[in-house]
Amino acid sequence: MDIKNFLEKEPILDNVKDLKPTVWINPDLKYGETAWENIDISIEDIKEADKRLRRFAPLLMKYFEDTKEYNGVIESPLKRIDKLENKIKNGSEFEGDLYLKMDSHLAVAGSIKARGGIYEVLYLAEKLALENNLITIEDDYSVLASESNRDFFSQYTIQVGSTGNLGLSIGITSATLGFNVIVHMSSDAKEWKKNLLRSKGAIVREYDGDFTAAVSEGRKESDADPNSYFVDDENSKTLFLGYAVAALRIKKQFEEKDITINEDNPLFVYIPCGVGGSPGGVTFGLKKIFGDYAHVFFIEPTHAPSMLLGMATGLNEKISVQDFGIDGKTEADGLAVGRPSGFVGSIMKPILSGIFTVEDKKLFDYMRLLNETENIKIEPSSCAAFEGPLKLKEYELSKNYLEDNSLNDKMKNSTHIIWATGGKLVPENIMQEYLKTYL
Repeated sequence: MDIKNFLEKEPILDNVKDLKPTVWINPDLKYGETAWENIDISIEDIKEADKRLRRFAPLLMKYFEDTKEYNGVIESPLKRIDKLENKIKNGSEFEGDLYLKMDSHLAVAGSIKARGGIYEVLYLAEKLALENNLITIEDDYSVLASESNRDFFSQYTIQVGSTGNLGLSIGITSATLGFNVIVHMSSDAKEWKKNLLRSKGAIVREYDGDFTAAVSEGRKESDADPNSYFVDDENSKTLFLGYAVAALRIKKQFEEKDITINEDNPLFVYIPCGVGGSPGGVTFGLKKIFGDYAHVFFIEPTHAPSMLLGMATGLNEKISVQDFGIDGKTEADGLAVGRPSGFVGSIMKPILSGIFTVEDKKLFDYMRLLNETENIKIEPSSCAAFEGPLKLKEYELSKNYLEDNSLNDKMKNSTHIIWATGGKLVPENIMQEYLKTYL
């Protein structure tokens, strides 16, 4: 592919091509109702997803001890990280209050993928159970744990392509409910994640290629089996809605913590991005609820900036990082994606503020910083989000964004959310290795 025209039209792509940390600001961002003109997913769709998750709460509590804290609702804490905030304020122009949304510690799967991944498995389980009269919508869904109902689910196979965390989410939940499950994993996936999946009863298929290759092979194998269901991280509306439910929950957490979001008290959210499904779903929900007062940025590794390239060129899934001579290899295994979701890219076009890129070595620096100041451990890919608040006022383009949106005089009243996407299930010996890693 000849990329010369793209480089001429979008100068920051030179930085991206040269693996330099940078920021891209979305020129297609829209405001008010115009942002939603070509999007056919509604807030009602998100609320319906939330209701479905709540119907399954009794079953989840029966199977997973760690769901009981929230009465079977899979949710994570929103934590003020003021010690870290005070530390970074000494060396940067950061203003506002800094919080960590700890999806890194979600029940069952220990990552943001517990939201969408578990939701899609439950969506399928409910559909099959209702169609075959195993339950009614008014029933206590814990009856699905009976031996006969588990035998029924064992007739079906759920398959997914993953670099790691989505595979854990789908694999653990599917196997627990009684489904057969096959997880197609790319070469970037960590060995401990493969081993954990196998220990839960999942079949793991390994590929030499990247995420896109694993998804392609998984889709092909699933299509050949009429009793197989493929969870499509690139194109699934169901998965997307499961992620979007997070916005309803964080709105409630804001209310409980007396956090106000309005014109004078803006919200900034920074989310690590791989193929785009989970950050896209969360962004969609946040923008639906908080509208123009929410400014959401994705963060990608310099070696795997697939969503940035897809959106900046307008080609979405039709372009890969390899087209720009980028290898796609990164320590951030959950973000090691060469080609973005076109489904997500098209929805993000009018609502995403921009995308930062971060060097791998910073992931481990941020990981140590969080552990030293707050005694919280999350995995390296999850730490990408720290780049956002630290660099918001460093790059000319993001400074211009603040100026163009009349935000500079409101920053002292701003709320910043670093979205921690994974870490709870990382074995302690691996976590200690991460903390000692310097690149």
